Formats: sequence, structure tokens, C-alpha cells
Amino acid sequence: MLLEFLEPQKYMTITIKNKTIYSLLLLVCMSFQTYSQPSNNMEDLKVGLVLSGGGAKGLAHIGVLKTIDSLGIKIDYIAGTSMGAVIGSLYASGYSGKELENIFEDLDFTALIGDEIPRASKSFFERNKKERYALSLPFDNFKVQLPSAISKGQNVYNLFSRLMLHVSDIDDFHDLPIPFFCIATDIETGEQVVMDTGSLPKAVAASGALPSLFQPVQIEGKILMDGGVINNYPIEELRAKGMDIIIGVDVQDSLATREALKSAPDILIQINNYRTINAMKDKADKTDIYIKPDITDFSVVSFDEGKQIIKNGEIAAKDQIIELYKLKDTREASQPLRKFQLSDSIRISSIRINGNDRYSRAYVKGKLKLESGNSYTYKTFIKGLDNLAGTENFSSILYEFIPSEGDSFRLDVDLIESKQTMDLKVGLHHDDLYKTAALVNVTKKKLLTNDDVASLDLIVGENLRYQFDYFIDKGFYWSFGLRSRYDEFDKTINSSLLLDEEQLQSLGVQKLAIELSDFTNQIYFQTLFRRDFALSLGAEHKHLRISSETIVLNDDNEEQSIFENSDFVSLFGTLYFDTYNDKYFPTKGFLFDGDFHWFISSSDYNNNFSPFSFAKVKLGYAFKLLPNLSAVIGSEGGFKLGEDSNNSLNFAFGGYGNDFINNFISFYGYDFISVTGNSFVKGNIDFDLEWTNNHHVSLGANYGNLGDDIFTNTEWASAPDFSGYALGYAYESVIGPIEVKYTWSPEAKNNIWFFSVGYWF
Repeated sequence: MLLEFLEPQKYMTITIKNKTIYSLLLLVCMSFQTYSQPSNNMEDLKVGLVLSGGGAKGLAHIGVLKTIDSLGIKIDYIAGTSMGAVIGSLYASGYSGKELENIFEDLDFTALIGDEIPRASKSFFERNKKERYALSLPFDNFKVQLPSAISKGQNVYNLFSRLMLHVSDIDDFHDLPIPFFCIATDIETGEQVVMDTGSLPKAVAASGALPSLFQPVQIEGKILMDGGVINNYPIEELRAKGMDIIIGVDVQDSLATREALKSAPDILIQINNYRTINAMKDKADKTDIYIKPDITDFSVVSFDEGKQIIKNGEIAAKDQIIELYKLKDTREASQPLRKFQLSDSIRISSIRINGNDRYSRAYVKGKLKLESGNSYTYKTFIKGLDNLAGTENFSSILYEFIPSEGDSFRLDVDLIESKQTMDLKVGLHHDDLYKTAALVNVTKKKLLTNDDVASLDLIVGENLRYQFDYFIDKGFYWSFGLRSRYDEFDKTINSSLLLDEEQLQSLGVQKLAIELSDFTNQIYFQTLFRRDFALSLGAEHKHLRISSETIVLNDDNEEQSIFENSDFVSLFGTLYFDTYNDKYFPTKGFLFDGDFHWFISSSDYNNNFSPFSFAKVKLGYAFKLLPNLSAVIGSEGGFKLGEDSNNSLNFAFGGYGNDFINNFISFYGYDFISVTGNSFVKGNIDFDLEWTNNHHVSLGANYGNLGDDIFTNTEWASAPDFSGYALGYAYESVIGPIEVKYTWSPEAKNNIWFFSVGYWF
């Protein structure tokens, strides 16, 4: 029975004859070995398990637990710190080592630790802003501050709450299937706090709040953080619980060599390790069965190597197999823990909200979308929490499920409102139209009211730009917004797009280098039908100027020709529905973007204005073909109504990118503003293969018709006049997508490269 836990290729080569001799010797040795314990009855021995902290290295605890389970060793008490508290609490709650392995193998640790909130849980305003900036920092009193941690730990807490729901009726951890406690550190006093009562998810979250990675957790007035700061291996506290024999698993780092100390964080970790490593010399001697997995090749964030870390835990446990096997034979085998099944739904009998001062109870419940007396799937419940977290109005959202009548729960929500109201955000971008630019943004919440937010983008580079937004968010009621935006760029285009046939013949110019500037101001009202479905109605002022120094058409201006220099006033309405899970690399979701503009007035620089309208719509559907292969099918169309002969706002095919102004339409195989007309149709299909994490290969095609009044006949439905194809590579970097696309068009016989770096703005 013992031999099945040994790895012959690792430990020894045993012939059939030698196996018998080895087994006899082993039994003889075991018969002479006893534990020096006060109890006369070996079956009365109490066995404790202590699990140290170590971040991702703590996944090795799971490998040890799998071995303990396979031997049937009964554990009477568990103590843990940090990751040891996470693994230990789940084991104490009734999960087996194998079940824990399955849970942690299926987790996306990047999303979990990064507190990634689904795109659909953010308002359109917050969503658009988040997809523009590479870095955001607190900015109070005009001083840049560093955030308290990389992550608020919301997703991690949600996971704990979900996995521990079946023991939510237990507030004394001694009453868990296996008694348990964990260690946290009081930030204000530096004292150790033993967490053995209260909310198990909160206690574990506090013990595992690794400094700089997770923000501290506030419990009963104390601000708590990672217990590893004060006591990373609570063996004395476990022994005090009456344990006779202690199994200890140590996944702490050893002191690094001078060659390994290459950065400031490395040195800080080394300084912190002085105390814990020195303390472990004494604590290891006090451990009856000391297990030290090999974690030298891993860091506290090596979660992507979890499978190997768990394996190393198993190997380390098997190194102590003789001691573990002897312990198994000295006492009664452990009894299987009570079986439980995680429910897919939660019935909420009542809701209590604590800590809301500036935000009303109705506001919080409106974001959560929960009502007393109803049942909700856990997915729906988490979506409500994401909606609340997505507002960024709360620095902490903790909650408890308190068992109520029947199988229902009272939901207690504890909020800490964010005192941070101003942020400084930056971004970098390069593309083939706007060229290289740096973005600096200042965002201020609660500028005039509790529900408003103001944002100013200043874009400095080869083309100066800015955008100002002010929005009063009333959710499903009518919200109010202001927007002001200025854009400019230089581009060489086909002369026929601006010159008539007579001018083309007389001047003989095939290409024009134009300068375009657009200054647009909007005032609008917006209402939501659902969180991702919005209707906006408003008024717009636009000043559009198009000029060129290539030719001079007017003797009054000897330096340049001005083709447009008018102010336009319009009324507009938009209908926007967006469930894409990602703006740049969607793998699921639907997009509908409808826009109608009625231009009612103009300063009429060219003396050819009469009221006209533009209507356009864009559709898209994203779906997965394989786990790492997705497709997006899209369609667009637009037309002009009215007799106006001004063509400066016509539709224009060409280029690749996002957030184009006016009626520019992305089209593979053609450069920006290559073909224009007052109506168009377009269809496209794009395939994206994420062949490794954050690396994408894409293949796309688009087809379309564009011209004047193509919907007055069947031209719009005829074989496409324009087509283009694209092959691309993209990398999701910290500053946004880095993309390169090779595109070509059979009709234009063009081969055009498009290159962009960073989020579009």
C-alpha cells in the first residue's frame, strides 16, 4: 500500500525480490518509531495542519492535501496564513484536495486578480473612457498619487463567497467540518489578529490581502492585510488548540542571492523575508512532519504554472510518505466529509445596505438589480455586483449571506464609498491618419452634483486635438450630457473628390494634400432601455474646414485653396445597443449603432446649402467558432436625404481604425478617404485567432457599393464595386492593441499597410 505513493524512477529501482525485503524493513522501522506525545492512546492524538503563505506558490498545498486524502489521514484543526488561509479554509469547509485542484485549474487568474469587470457592466460613458487610456492614477489637490493596490480584490471575494456559501450559517470557525483559523495583520498597530469567528470569506480575504497586490480589508473597524507580514506559519497558535501532532507545509521563499536581486521590489521582498525565514528555522523544528515543496522556480504570481506547483506539492508530500503512513496507522481513518452541492441560485429574503452616505439605497439597489423575495442565479447576482463596482464609486463592496427562513438568505452589503473623485489618465497612440499622439486626461466626479462626471482629453502630437465630456448619469431616467471635440489631420487624397471635371482638366493635378479640421459641440439627453441599450436625442454645432496648399483656386487667397469653411447646426438621434465583450477583440455579443442627423442650418461658405439629412446604421455579431477562434460578421449602410449639393459631409470609404469622425467608413484595400458618395452599403467578415495569450492573427474581407443615390435604383444590391482583404497581427499590450494589417483590393490594385499602436482616441 505504501509503494503506490513512491515514484520508483525518482527514489529507487526495486526488483520484485527487493520489494519484499524493503517492505519488511519498513514495517520493522515503523514498529520502533513512536511520537513523543502526552497521550497514552495513539488514537486520541489530535493532528493539526498548518499552511504557510506564499501567493501562487501556495497552490502546492493542494498537492499535499491530495496525498493526505489518499492516505485517509484525519485532520483535526487547520491554521493558515495568506494563500495557506485560502486553501486551508476551503479544505476545512469540506472540499477535498482533488476538488480544490479542479477549482483552481479552471480559474482565469488574470481576470480574477486584475478585478476585470465585464464590459457590459459599465455605463456607456465609463466604457468609452476605459477603452482610451493606458494608465489611470488618483489625482487629488493636483497631486498625482499611487493607488493603494493593483486590485480591490472584488472578484477574489466573490469567488470565496460563492465557494463558501454552504457554510454561511457558521460564524464560529471551530464549527466548520474541520475547525479552522487564519492570521491577518492590523495595519494601524502591526499586531497579529487571529480570525476564528465572523464571516469566513471576509476573514480569508483579509488574511490574503497581499500588500500592493490587494487592498486591505476593513472588518469591525480594523483595517487588515496579509497575515504573512506578522506570522506566516502560525504553528504556536495551532499547538495551543490542543494539537499533539502537526503537519506543516512551508512554501516561503529562501533568501535570494545577489545575482537574483535585480530590482527594487526584489530587495523589498528580501528585507521582508529576513524575519520570516529566520523565524522558520525555529518553527520548522517544532513541526512534527515538515513538508517543504520545491518552489524555487516560481513567484507569488506564477498562477499560470499552477499545475506544476500542485505537482511539486505532491512530490514533497511523498518525500515524507513514511511519516505520513505511520501517522495513518496510529489512528482511526478520517470519515468522509458531508457532501454538498453548490446551488446555481440564491433566494434573497431581504437586503440590508450599510455604509452608503452620498448614494441612496435606491441607487445601490438599482445597480444591483435585486429585490427582496426573489430568487436569482449566481451569475445574475455577480452581474449586479459588477454593475455596482463598475461605477467606481465604491472602494470596497463586501457582503454576507445570512441564512434566513427556509432556504433563503438575508443579503447584508457593506460599502465603503470612494473618497477619490479625480483621476489623471494617460495614453499613447499612433495610426496612419492622426499619426503619433500622447493623451493626457483629467476626470472629475461630483463636479456639480453627486451623479455627474467631467472629463477633458488633451491630445498632443502631429495633430492637436481635444475632447471634453460632461455627463449627469440618471441611469434609466433621462440623463444629460455635453460634449465638445476638436480634430485635425493632413491627408493626400484623389483630386477628383474635391475638384470638378473642368478644374481637373485645367489644373492637371491628380493628388491634393488637404488639411481638415472639425470642431463639434453637442448637447443631448440619453435614456437606457437596458444597461447596454441607449437612446440619445440632441442638438449639434459643427465647424468644418477643408483646405489645400497644393493648388490656388481663388485669387483672394494666394497661399491655399479653401474647399469648405462652414458652420452647421443639426438635430440628431442615436440608438445604440452594444453587448460586445471587448471593443477591439470581441468574441461574443451584438452591436447596433444607428445615427440620424438633420442639418437645418449652415453659414454656407460655398453658397450651396439647403436642409438635408444623413441616416446610417452599423450592425455586428461576434461569436466563437473554436475556443481560441472567433468571427465577427458585420454590415453597414447609409444615405442622404435632401437636395443639398454640399458634399463635404458625404460618406468616404478607406482606411482602418476606430472612432472615426463624421462619415468616414473603414474599408480594407483602400487608403483613407479614397472613394466618396452620398450613400453606401458594406458587408464584412473578420476571423481572429488568439494563438497564444494576447497574440492575435486575423483574416478579414469587406465588400461594398458607394456612390450618389445608389438606393434610388438597384445599384445598392448589385455585385459589389469595391472589395478588400486583410491579413493582420495584433498584440494586446499595456498601452492598448499593437496592430499591423496588410490589405489589398483587386479593383484598385492597391496593397496598403496599416499600422497602429495603443488605444484609439
